[in-house]
Amino acid sequence: MFNGIIFNKGIAIRTSKRPKGINIFVKSDLRLTSKDIGVSISCDGVCLTLISIQKGIMEFYLSNETIKRSRFKYLKKNDNINLELPLKYGHKISGHICQGHVDTVGRILGIKKIDKSFLFDFGINPKEKKNIIEKDSICINGISLTISKVTKKGFQIWVIPHTFRLTNLSKLKKGSLVNIEIDILSKYVKNFLHEKK
Repeated sequence: MFNGIIFNKGIAIRTSKRPKGINIFVKSDLRLTSKDIGVSISCDGVCLTLISIQKGIMEFYLSNETIKRSRFKYLKKNDNINLELPLKYGHKISGHICQGHVDTVGRILGIKKIDKSFLFDFGINPKEKKNIIEKDSICINGISLTISKVTKKGFQIWVIPHTFRLTNLSKLKKGSLVNIEIDILSKYVKNFLHEKK
């Protein structure tokens, strides 16, 4: 479990294809050792298991299901990846509960700088758009953000300078793809109400 507050980034240095998935290798400054093998790490919002680490290079295995639901099918060398270690008991939760179970891939339709903040416009497939609620929390590339407005094609969010600077949102542009995890609580409530009908 994560809370979508990003303090670390990594760089994808290579991928390796497998019969039913891929392995990705990410270089970062996270202080991890071989004792941490098996720990879950949020990589751009996707909960992945660390399977090896050597000289600051982390290796993760992605199944075809994870590849299908995330932007990692388009991962390129030197792509920036937001990283978050799992929550520990007693940690502050400044964002919202994020599982690392990405629902879909969204596309940036536009970015506007207004004063010192940035307004991001995202497009999302109609099936998932039904779960989008104004003022709800949402996880974009592992970042806990708030939906400011639901639009015809998706939704908008405001990003403050601090978040923009510390995450890979600063590296994205119109047309870029992002991993999206819709708030689990809103999905549970919607499912419960649907079953009650």
